[in-house]
Amino acid sequence: MHEMSLAEGVLQLVEDTARREQAQRVKLVVLEIGRMSSVEPEALKFCFGAVTRGSMADGAQLEIVEVPGAGWCMQCAETVPMEELYGACPQCGSHQVQATGGTEMRVKEIEIE
Repeated sequence: MHEMSLAEGVLQLVEDTARREQAQRVKLVVLEIGRMSSVEPEALKFCFGAVTRGSMADGAQLEIVEVPGAGWCMQCAETVPMEELYGACPQCGSHQVQATGGTEMRVKEIEIE
């Protein structure tokens, strides 16, 4: 389950930021996760709860914002919505679509005290 290593990475980033800001604890973490990122949000929430025990983020709320998929169709020369990597263009059916959004995962916001 790669969500565990992702949760550990998020915790490291969050704790580094909280220490730099001289915070006592982390209350909220907001993540943006692309629909095509191959990250299972519920598994990530479970893993985040496990890795934060005993840390400055223990008990922190994890909010996940889903980012829709998008791609550039080489046949249509347009940005199109995508549901899956390597999927067909919804306008022309071509498989020459390069993902331009929805594959990322990033920490968008951290609330500390």
